[in-house]
Amino acid sequence: MPKKFIQRFLPDHQKIKQNKAVNMFGDVLHDANLWHLNRRSARGAFAIGLFNAFIPVPFQMWLSAFGAIVFKVNLPLSVALVWVSNPLTMPPLFYGCYLLGEWVLGGEKQPFKFQLSWDWLMTSLSTIGPAFITGCLIAASVAAIIGFFGIDLMWRYSVKKSWQQRKQLRINRELDK
Repeated sequence: MPKKFIQRFLPDHQKIKQNKAVNMFGDVLHDANLWHLNRRSARGAFAIGLFNAFIPVPFQMWLSAFGAIVFKVNLPLSVALVWVSNPLTMPPLFYGCYLLGEWVLGGEKQPFKFQLSWDWLMTSLSTIGPAFITGCLIAASVAAIIGFFGIDLMWRYSVKKSWQQRKQLRINRELDK
């Protein structure tokens, strides 16, 4: 079930290979492991994609693509999962990361007004930066771990359920004879 569900949302790998933005990776994209969808490649892609979703940089998709290539996991899935943090979800996600960092570091709260710009990020590093970066790294790590083990458990459950259904079907056929 997870495989069929995930494949419905993934783009064709030939279209991705023809995209000019991914040409920077060259012939590495011809590795079949980057396009194959199985339990191992899905759990790694979930971990990489969800980790990079919480990293506050404008090139999250490239980081996910690079991570997928290095760890030989499903490239389209790892890049797609970065969009957990999109222009609509970034303000609450990053504010939550800031609050988490403040709580962990035990510092005094600073005024936090998120803007989707590189200038805002650079000027904010001196005031809220340590708490923000700490919170982002903690949230990224937790999301990656939950994604890794969550998809692994769902995949295993789905396979187990499928095997049980096949076994029951075989038993029913034998009883009908």
